[in-house]
Amino acid sequence: MADHVVKVLNNLIETSKNGEKGFTAAAEDTKNPELQTLFRDRARDCASGAAELQTVVVQLGGKPEDSGTVAGAMHRGWTNLKAAVTGRSDLSILEECERGEDVAKAQYNDALKEALPEEIRALVERQYQGVLRNHDQIRNLRNSYKDAT
Repeated sequence: MADHVVKVLNNLIETSKNGEKGFTAAAEDTKNPELQTLFRDRARDCASGAAELQTVVVQLGGKPEDSGTVAGAMHRGWTNLKAAVTGRSDLSILEECERGEDVAKAQYNDALKEALPEEIRALVERQYQGVLRNHDQIRNLRNSYKDAT
């Protein structure tokens, strides 16, 4: 049971680390100060979510994932954001971030279908609610940028 839970949590850690990398790249690529702040905040949220999950993995006696991977980032929707958005519009950057958040939503949704101890399920559910808020905020911004063009 503990091995299975560690595997589920490590997958979410990797998802969070990939999100952190993606949002950091987005913050570097946009010239818009409001978006830079938003993306840096989202990157910090992803990093703190990953750290919280890593602590639980250690408590379960597992070895926590400590980084996202390039292959994992591409697989999970953060297609090499740096290369994909360099010189592109804020709308394109927001679209790329929304795709990454779509994948994070799916990963958390899948994790919540697993058999998890109640306290770990509560943690994953709380983080999932944050992912949903982030996704909706990015989607709404993307829509407003789309409407402005």
